[in-house]
Amino acid sequence: KLWITLVIRMPLFVGLQVLILFVSAGRIDILRVWIYLILICVYVSVSTPILYRFNPELIYQRAHGSRHGTKSWDKFLMPTLIVLPYFQLAVIGLDVGRFRWSTLGANFAVIGVLLYVFASVLMNWAAITNRYFEPTVRIQKERGHQVVTGGPYKIIRHPGYLAGILFPVSITFIIGSVFGLIPAGISAVLITVRTALEDRTLQKELSGYSEYSKRVRYRLLLGVW
Repeated sequence: KLWITLVIRMPLFVGLQVLILFVSAGRIDILRVWIYLILICVYVSVSTPILYRFNPELIYQRAHGSRHGTKSWDKFLMPTLIVLPYFQLAVIGLDVGRFRWSTLGANFAVIGVLLYVFASVLMNWAAITNRYFEPTVRIQKERGHQVVTGGPYKIIRHPGYLAGILFPVSITFIIGSVFGLIPAGISAVLITVRTALEDRTLQKELSGYSEYSKRVRYRLLLGVW
């Protein structure tokens, strides 16, 4: 049943991005768009089996698990953060395809690919390590929620959010759209706000998190915050 869910969701996830990019661009002959689409296909094809191998429970929880206890502020933030990447793709498509408002050189594409790979590794590392890596913010009492201190959580407290900020930035660099940085910036601000709110929740409600936060000082970026 879980594999059926994955087999259905993966093509839909990729296909929706293809549709948005090419419809908004009005053309399909943009090399850097194809480079991004190849990357996303590789990411989905590699990350899903890895997560299924090392943390299959998380896949089920993210797809079918309870959302009871989700914080009220996250009922706004999470849907917004789900929609924003698709809005960003539409802006990028309009920019590089139909109107050609801006462009970024090939060197940005190289930087974007490197950022995308780094974000992919970081996101998967966090998801493999953290069995409580659910899409909404809540204390998962029914699952015996505990502080996770291994893997990337030894370095920063919210590695998944750092990856979530890097993904949209890398996409704008890969495809070469300056205007794509606007929704990427909005996403970064919202993720930073969500990080602060989630960290405050964990400090107050999750046993042992305050002690952990004293050992691992930084939430998102080493030496900064």
